[in-house]
Amino acid sequence: KKQKFVKILIIRFIIKNKLVKMKELVSQEYKIWIESLKNKFRSSQIKASIKVKTTLLEFYWDLGGQIVQKQEEHKWGSGFLEKLSHDLSTEFPDVKGFSYRNIRFIRQWYIFWQQGAAKIENENWQQLVAILFQVPWGHHQIILNKIKNIDEAIYYVQNTIKNGISRNVLIHQIESNLYARDGK
Repeated sequence: KKQKFVKILIIRFIIKNKLVKMKELVSQEYKIWIESLKNKFRSSQIKASIKVKTTLLEFYWDLGGQIVQKQEEHKWGSGFLEKLSHDLSTEFPDVKGFSYRNIRFIRQWYIFWQQGAAKIENENWQQLVAILFQVPWGHHQIILNKIKNIDEAIYYVQNTIKNGISRNVLIHQIESNLYARDGK
């Protein structure tokens, strides 16, 4: 019986050691796999966020165009923007982008870039509009509030994309007149 018991202990020891090694191997592979999944998920979240922001800017562009068109066709004044803001905010209470201030800004943003279209060839204009959708909305607000020259605005849009600058850096660049210092 003792021999049988010793054999059983030895077999258990061997099996346990193999399982421990196997668990370690599986655990290491599992950890690497989980890290890979987490990285892919984070990357997907970033891509989704960028796509959402791009789609929102496309919506704002379309909304700005429709606002301008409706105001021209129907001679609707600023009361129209207030009503539009109220109606959209009521329908989408969790969305901050439909405030009167933002609706008015969407209209100004559209008009500003449309006026610039006259200076740009059609092919380049379409490229510029596509580029506009790559710049965060807050950056557009800064550019439009501080820049009145279309060429200078284009410079800051392109600089934002090229260098991936923050709003604070953009403000600093505008206030320090980077456009002029860069020889533009």
